[in-house]
Amino acid sequence: MARNLSILLALAVILALPFMFRQETGVREWRAGDPVLVVITPMNEAIRHEYALAFSRWHEATYGSPVKVDWRNIGGTTEIARYLTSEFTAAFRAWWTGQGRPWRRDAASIILDGSFRPEQKPADVSAEDWAERVALHQAFRTTDDPREFTSQLDMYFGGGAFDAESSDRQGFLVPVWPVGEEPPDLFTSSATGAELIPTGLSGEVWRAPNWYGTTLSTFGICYNRDRMNALGITEAPTQWEDLADPRWFRTLGLADPTKSGSIAKAFETIVQVQCRRAVVEAGFGEQVAEYEARIAAAGLPAGQVPPEVPAEYQAAVERGWAAGIRLLQALGANARYFTDSASKVPLDVGMGNAAAGLCIDFYGRFEAEVSNGGRPDGAMAYLTPRGESGVGADPISILRGAPHRDIAQRFVEFLLSEAGQKIWCYRPGEPGGPEKYALQRLPIRRDFYPSEEPEFQAAYERHRPHFTYDLGTPTTDAYLLAAEYVYYPRWTARHFGLFRDLVRAMCLDSGKELREAWAAIWAAGGPEKCPEAMAAFQRLPQQPEPLTWVRGMRMTKEYDRLDLLREWTNQYRAQYAEAARLARARAAEVIP
Repeated sequence: MARNLSILLALAVILALPFMFRQETGVREWRAGDPVLVVITPMNEAIRHEYALAFSRWHEATYGSPVKVDWRNIGGTTEIARYLTSEFTAAFRAWWTGQGRPWRRDAASIILDGSFRPEQKPADVSAEDWAERVALHQAFRTTDDPREFTSQLDMYFGGGAFDAESSDRQGFLVPVWPVGEEPPDLFTSSATGAELIPTGLSGEVWRAPNWYGTTLSTFGICYNRDRMNALGITEAPTQWEDLADPRWFRTLGLADPTKSGSIAKAFETIVQVQCRRAVVEAGFGEQVAEYEARIAAAGLPAGQVPPEVPAEYQAAVERGWAAGIRLLQALGANARYFTDSASKVPLDVGMGNAAAGLCIDFYGRFEAEVSNGGRPDGAMAYLTPRGESGVGADPISILRGAPHRDIAQRFVEFLLSEAGQKIWCYRPGEPGGPEKYALQRLPIRRDFYPSEEPEFQAAYERHRPHFTYDLGTPTTDAYLLAAEYVYYPRWTARHFGLFRDLVRAMCLDSGKELREAWAAIWAAGGPEKCPEAMAAFQRLPQQPEPLTWVRGMRMTKEYDRLDLLREWTNQYRAQYAEAARLARARAAEVIP
């Protein structure tokens, strides 16, 4: 009897353990009938956990009920873009045909075409046909009612400005608030009129009519000091070009830009830096802003400049563009792998599985803290190259036909408020901070950073004791970092998609041949000793036509993407084999 009683007591204790150790959430349990918000996002689990909890608490305190945030995490921005396209097209088609209206074979391309202009009827299209196209396009773009059609999603949270702009061009996004009806103290201070969230800085867009940046990020280099010492590298990398050193051969961790929009942006940044360097070396460093303004005002075809801008200036931009592609090639040659997940790189660097790699700032800082156990002299480190990394925004937006639009508006209001911004940068457990995870992100609001504006400076001093790290240092002050790097969209923005596919063909699909050629060139004494091999190695694609700065803007639209990838991959494999053969021949001449 006593034995049975002991068993029952033990069982009771086991059953009670989850309740004894359950953490207080600060809100009553969500019940059916309480608000729900459906958000698609590439954000990691830590961000999803903290913002779901913080928003639910804020909503209950403000509106009287908690909110269940239903996260849809299906992969990176590329997978999300495909999913949104599929869901919106299917939903609109069902609504359209449900009215007894025919569905054209080209209907999807018509409704998603951001360049479609109803008033610009092509001469070879009949009036009747054009009227059908206009009706389709306008029906999709003017309907924002979940009772008509919906993707069953409320919001898109995360990604980058490029992804937000792409979704907006396709018609997926709608305004959060009517113009002039935004809540107070989100974008400007009601007390002073000073701007709290700029529309952008240094050429980067931070908010637009249909999306708003919520947090800022930079790109940088994470590295492992122990692995560096083993490789004989004594100085930490401080700029992108440092990772092209052959001593990093087969040790870099990189992400596939066709799978990660953030890393694709980092690669574009590397090309931007080389364009700037070429312009400065050509003697035009002080005239860049003036010349770019004159070129924009002239409205000439790509590659042409007005008479008051030297032709050599444009030539320097194009030289830098080609040099940037070749730098990406060198990084790819030193890569140990290309992963589908950008977050894997800092994890591997922290464990020593990779010596260095490219990563987003918060991934690098977070992993350095975890790997080093909080020790400042630990093996892993992260840095943002000064003057070589833009400061981009991670957006939030409401999707067309959002089923829970009022809750979505409140989520945006929370994210951009002081309370929502604290979650990005406060230490866990601090008043108003995250509960469990130190997100180590850069808030977008100006009043979290040092400022000459007294109101903002006072707010910064108030927040400062609670930060995970001081946002006033030169390496973490997002506004200072943005001022040190100016992004000129004309140089690389229209090549963004091309860079993704070119890197895939140049470094991933021909990776084996790339590394063999790179090893052969350095075994023969390096690029200076075998110029013929380097010429073959660095040659840009020549088929289906020579790749240039001008033609690169249009090639991905004029040719089938898979055909281009196949053609470019075959060319790179062939030229890498040629480069390896020439390098080995050169080595045989030098060392019989």
